Amino acid sequence: MISLKAKYIPIAHTICAGAAFLVALAVGCRLHYIKIVTNAHYTYPEEWFPSVSATIGDRYPERSIFQILIALTAFPRFLLLLGHYILNKSVATALVGLARTVTCGGWVYITSTDDHNTHDVFMISYIVLTIPWDTMIIRHSENKKSKKLAMTAFFGTLVPLIYWFIQHNVHTRPGAYSIYAYFEWSLIVLDIAFDALAYKDFEKLTIHLDLNPETERGLFTLENDDLEATKDESGEQINDKPLPAKSNTFTSDPADEANGSDSSDEDYNASGSDFGDTEIIQEESTQLISCEDDEIQIMIQEEEVKTTTFIGSNFIKLPDQQSLFHITLAIVNSFLFWTLLTGLFCSVWYFPLWYMGISGYEASILSATAPFLLSLPLMPVLINLYGGLLGGVIGVGAFLVKKPEARLMTVALGLALMNCSFVQNLRMIGGSEEANMFSVTWILGLVFSVILKARFFSNNPLWPILNEENGGWNKTGMAIALISGILSPLVSSAYSQKFDALRPKFCFWKKLAISSGFGCLVFAMHQLMTDSSTIIYWSWEGFGKGVAQGPLAWPYNCLTCCVLLMSSLFSLKFVNRPMVPCGLLIVSTVVLCARPISGYFNYIFGGLTYITALIFMVPIYLSSMNLVGCPLFFGWSFLVYVVLVLAHVWTVAYAFVPGGWLLRERIEYVLAFSTILILIGSSTLKLPAARLGSKFSKNIYFVGLLFLSFIAKTAYDLRPTGVPTPYHPQEKLITAGIWTIHFGLDNDMWSSEQKMIDLMRDMELDIVGLLETDTQRITMGNRDLTAKMAHDLGMYADFGPGPNKHTWGCVLLSKFPIINSTHHLLPSPVGELAPAIQATIEAYDGTLVDVFVFHSGQEEDEEDRRLQTAELARLMGSSDRPAILLSYLVTEPLEGNYNTYVSELSGMHDIDPTDDDRWCQYILYKNLKRVGYARVSRGSVTDTELQVGKFQTMNAEEARSYGESIYDVNYVQEAEEVNEEWRFPDAYLGEGVNGHHYHVFDEPRYYELL
Repeated sequence: MISLKAKYIPIAHTICAGAAFLVALAVGCRLHYIKIVTNAHYTYPEEWFPSVSATIGDRYPERSIFQILIALTAFPRFLLLLGHYILNKSVATALVGLARTVTCGGWVYITSTDDHNTHDVFMISYIVLTIPWDTMIIRHSENKKSKKLAMTAFFGTLVPLIYWFIQHNVHTRPGAYSIYAYFEWSLIVLDIAFDALAYKDFEKLTIHLDLNPETERGLFTLENDDLEATKDESGEQINDKPLPAKSNTFTSDPADEANGSDSSDEDYNASGSDFGDTEIIQEESTQLISCEDDEIQIMIQEEEVKTTTFIGSNFIKLPDQQSLFHITLAIVNSFLFWTLLTGLFCSVWYFPLWYMGISGYEASILSATAPFLLSLPLMPVLINLYGGLLGGVIGVGAFLVKKPEARLMTVALGLALMNCSFVQNLRMIGGSEEANMFSVTWILGLVFSVILKARFFSNNPLWPILNEENGGWNKTGMAIALISGILSPLVSSAYSQKFDALRPKFCFWKKLAISSGFGCLVFAMHQLMTDSSTIIYWSWEGFGKGVAQGPLAWPYNCLTCCVLLMSSLFSLKFVNRPMVPCGLLIVSTVVLCARPISGYFNYIFGGLTYITALIFMVPIYLSSMNLVGCPLFFGWSFLVYVVLVLAHVWTVAYAFVPGGWLLRERIEYVLAFSTILILIGSSTLKLPAARLGSKFSKNIYFVGLLFLSFIAKTAYDLRPTGVPTPYHPQEKLITAGIWTIHFGLDNDMWSSEQKMIDLMRDMELDIVGLLETDTQRITMGNRDLTAKMAHDLGMYADFGPGPNKHTWGCVLLSKFPIINSTHHLLPSPVGELAPAIQATIEAYDGTLVDVFVFHSGQEEDEEDRRLQTAELARLMGSSDRPAILLSYLVTEPLEGNYNTYVSELSGMHDIDPTDDDRWCQYILYKNLKRVGYARVSRGSVTDTELQVGKFQTMNAEEARSYGESIYDVNYVQEAEEVNEEWRFPDAYLGEGVNGHHYHVFDEPRYYELL
């Protein structure tokens, strides 16, 4: 005989029905997005979201896929009707349910494309029949509150649904049908959710499949466990209870222990441990929690647990949490969590970047708050079984989706599932020792992601902005996510249990303080710990007399990784002594917030100390959140995290967001606020000292040794392999370029470093100024754009003003040694800060050349641009050395502020004053021979072209002989007349290469001296 708990019927129904609609939606958006959002009045972009009818019935193959999957729903659907009949003995309910099922088949199999009227009749009939169905089911249900809420939401949704349908059909309002579609899909979700709530009622029922040995005829029975009990051969009733879960006893008074307080074994299988007949042998363990007004003390007695599983006649021993296999799996899961969290925020930046303001797609970051959903029935069970698998595969597999909007939604869904999986795993842990082990592996997952990013030049190879063409390892990542997702539920069952009934009870405000502090902790880790170079650029101040004024990205990024690793391995030392990490956190926050403190002092006592303190906080918070347990407080944690992420973006994007002036250039306020909440939350509970088994310690140190080897290999691979050399030293040529690169995201939301490297190498750039480059923020992925470019092109790099300077960033790459560089924040009383680099390079024969890289403020802020223009002109005029300005000026040629940049005050001259088709990018120069000038189209890299100028250095005698004539515009008529070494590459004539070609003039311009 085979017996199956009937509670799996609503689970199967939910999965089949949900999959039918969601898969059809995903396939439809992938293959026929424009067609299924098009209606009788409008198409994309006025309409952007498809209706249910268009999704499931208008196109092949989504229509066929939907109908196959919805057909699979029929079996659990009829079992659902049968189960309700067994429970409430109501023939009327059964008949209504049957009629409702038939009408459902009518509107899903007869689509609006087939017969619009028939489809609508069945749909309306289905909704009408839902009224008596929901009412009758609620009447006989034990879970009335949740079902009443679902029913109210369902019929409440009909009001805005009808309103927006009228707006679409009668008033023909653009976008109304997409909003109507939101409510239509909400009805689907609510309808499926109502039936899913039968899970609790169906726990009473059991399905039996039996073969009668006398008649050899099969028997199928659906029994109510409350009314019938299993009988032995003598006819007497016996108890057939599930085996007890791992015991954890919590009492608010020691006397409770003497009274025999014990844990409930209500549903051991809900913990994910239903893997055949399981024998659990353990000694009784006791955890005492005394609740006082100001603290909670936890005392834990040693326990020994042995778990053995038998499946048929085969013997399988589950790997325990201390095993190397389990540790590896936990680290991989943590790595995937951090990959998707950082990948989502890295992707969402693409949209406000193109919209130049709030785009609406920013709402996708709310997927990080998905743990709220764990408070819904069935969600914990589903997430426990499938959350990690689906989250990892969907999130990492988002690279397969080409359309940026759909790719963003895909990775958001992956993050939501993965975050729920992380929270559910933490909630299910049944002891402080297990929580401590989980904490260490969770931190090591982050450390691994940081090391991997360093190895891949500050990009995570599994991100949705990477693919095979620009360095992604996404397919490998999908395979890892698949294996991890399949194995995780099995392995986690060895130490997990249904723990909700056993948690200590403490006040709301303590839970709020802990969860708020945890949200701040995740934010702080994301902001400064998800890339090994972020804290470096918080302290970087450029070069002084050829010596770095602060740590360079190499080799100090590897030192950062080592500190992360060592802190992780010893993070459990202060679980019961939070004052140590609190003290470190206070000191480091003060150093990071003090603007005058920079360089190595800031890096060591600010950055490294800060990340060490945060890592020491992680076990404290994960153990505390494990005790809190409630999904609502986990959701609150990530809501706090999202708010802080927005706040730290507001400090820079104040000109483009509502209320931006409140946080303008105040990153210190955000940092200090998060630190204060972390300190409050960490001091709320008193936890016992961490005790780990020797096996776990040995395995963790072994993993740490592997990570250390990986760091050493990374440092070796990223080392400079030679001295940067200009392309044409014999000709004494300096080829300089200026390019505004949109934070390293191309027009299709892919990482663009490789495309830029290819073009800059082909154009033989000796120096290049890059603008819009400060990607050391959460929403830009905490990336270092100079890492790969400087390494692959063999150039020195100056990152410019760091992420704590509230600018959009500028970078200088040079084949020549950078003797000195100064970072400037030019006047900006009204609008955005204007960053500038003033550098001196050593060119040929010891000739010193000043190079300025500058990004002016926006067009709207006229006074800002006037003040910035005057200050930059003063800086350029303060030196008589040869100079080049690579800039974004926001001015018309020969008009307005242009005449301050090009003036006697600055001494600078335009590379081609006859080029009247410019607005943003300009190249100015002085005391150099002008050789050539080219404008190269952007291709798919960004929204701005690459401008390139070629110059020759002169000695003092040459400069005197030419005088002011070197600034006269005298074109060479034929390129063949120019020295071949001086020419721009011919490959970019005509259609060019990779979408790049000479434009505006259609060919380069060359100049001669009279």
